[in-house]
Amino acid sequence: MEEEAVAVRRALDFLNQNDPVLRVQAARDIRRLTKTSHRCRRHLRHAVSPLVSMLRLDSPEFHEPALLALLNLAVKDHKNKINIVEAGALEPIVSFLKSQNPNLQEYATASLLTLSASPINKPIISACGTIPLLVNILRDGTPQAKADAVMALSNLSTDPDNLSTILETNAMPCIVNILKTCRKSSKIAEKCSALIESLVGYEEARNTLTCEEGGVLAVVEVLENGTPQSREHAVGALLTMCQSDRCKYREPILREGVIPGLLELTVQGTPTSQPKARSLLQLLRESPYSRSDVEPDTLENIVCDIISQIDGDDQSGKAKKMLAEMVQVSMEQSLRHLQQRALVCTPSDIRITNCASEVSSK
Repeated sequence: MEEEAVAVRRALDFLNQNDPVLRVQAARDIRRLTKTSHRCRRHLRHAVSPLVSMLRLDSPEFHEPALLALLNLAVKDHKNKINIVEAGALEPIVSFLKSQNPNLQEYATASLLTLSASPINKPIISACGTIPLLVNILRDGTPQAKADAVMALSNLSTDPDNLSTILETNAMPCIVNILKTCRKSSKIAEKCSALIESLVGYEEARNTLTCEEGGVLAVVEVLENGTPQSREHAVGALLTMCQSDRCKYREPILREGVIPGLLELTVQGTPTSQPKARSLLQLLRESPYSRSDVEPDTLENIVCDIISQIDGDDQSGKAKKMLAEMVQVSMEQSLRHLQQRALVCTPSDIRITNCASEVSSK
């Protein structure tokens, strides 16, 4: 404890010296001290203003050490997040998003992710023209910068005024592409799904999702294999699409083999995802034709049977039994993409992988 206190005092002393070497060393020491210690983040709050002043200097050797120190000061510390923005850090951080130095660009993106977790900071960050620059990162940034940009945009999207801005920057194809390539049980898949659920309230975003090859399939895969929160977002996105224009989106959703995953959600989903899954199943099964006009063993009729019985006794056993029938019918109908996954999509082998990645200090 005493050793830590000495290190904190020395870092603050070095930070206020005129010697560039000592100031850089102080920034590195602050980064190290605040990496895992909330106590040090609290004791080093007076370092915020000197570190921000280092970001504003023309000397590039100051930028990365100061930015990383500020990033660690902000992690899991709401007051430091606000202090950093109030000290004027946003202007240089936003400028670093346009840097040709990929490391600096990456650290700036991570900083905005952390700072945007504060509700107080969100409107200030978006007012700085940050959203188009974050979308540029989605297109051209490093893999880590892209992941952090998605999560920063997800934070900013909770402000409704920012959704239209995100849409106007043509972010949807980038978000869909990241979702297609990431692990469906990851934190980034959760944030992509949350963004997609919010954006599909707009017709333009719905059209983009269905036009992007594998876009709807990626959402269906999250519905099947994502974290509980991701699955809520995925089923919410598909339900919004179907509710907005059932005739237009019903077939693209069914074509990706969504039914088994929806059935599982009606039984094993969260309190939020269960009713959404049931509502979507209802929309997917309804047909302009009477039931007697379709084959008795079609996918729609089995769904109808499940919906009629899902609220009865022993709902888990009934749903699982009918889920087996669903998979068999889906295989026979050769729904696109489902055939490759049907071998592992059985009632005894449906499970959620809990591998959500965590945002850690740099």
